[in-house]
Amino acid sequence: MPTWTLHQGDALTILPTLTDPVDAVICDPPYNSGGRTTTERTTRTARQKYLSNNGRTHAVDLGDFTGDNRDQRSYTAWLALTLAHCHRLTRPGGAALVFTDWRQLPATTDALQAAGYTWRGIAVWHKPIARPQPGRPKQDSEFIVWGSNGPMTPGSNPIYLPGHFTGSQPRGSQRSHITQKPLDVMQQLVRIVPPGGTVLDWCAGSGTTGAAALLEGRHFIGIEQSAQHTATARTRLTEAAA
Repeated sequence: MPTWTLHQGDALTILPTLTDPVDAVICDPPYNSGGRTTTERTTRTARQKYLSNNGRTHAVDLGDFTGDNRDQRSYTAWLALTLAHCHRLTRPGGAALVFTDWRQLPATTDALQAAGYTWRGIAVWHKPIARPQPGRPKQDSEFIVWGSNGPMTPGSNPIYLPGHFTGSQPRGSQRSHITQKPLDVMQQLVRIVPPGGTVLDWCAGSGTTGAAALLEGRHFIGIEQSAQHTATARTRLTEAAA
């Protein structure tokens, strides 16, 4: 029976206290993107940046989250520091998968390597219902920068994962977080961990990574700063583990 643990608080405070090794770190940190000027980037909340009408048209309260107003240099330093703590916990040969967007793709590859991981590639998350843009290509993809803690050994029964994942962000009552990822996409990603292994997500949000891990027979350790999202994640994790 897969097990789970969820901590509420800041990852940089909690990660140094953890000692149990994990088989993969799969995370979706705040991208700290958007805004053509410093004022536009730093004076808006995450709700204002990512939701139309400040989220007033959504069926449920999607809450908010902090830490999304860093400039690129401080974002790179913060992400590298956080991932360095994750690297300490990652078993030799274990993986790290970090979501990002096109603006922060170079910064994220830098941070992954600065943290100690071997950078091994970039996968694509394709979002079919992204809005078209007149006169220019549609921005319908985000990216997953991934690497490992040293050499990777696939073993005698390896999993074969695609490099391109397609899935739409949950909508309506199924959505409980501003930047919530599709459950089916996350279920594919957690398979990089052997059955019975452990996934760590240090920005757990509403618990999608954790729910995916439990549904796929993996254990889960999560960290989430927001009390509202922690409560939502606990409910989802309890249901997934039942």
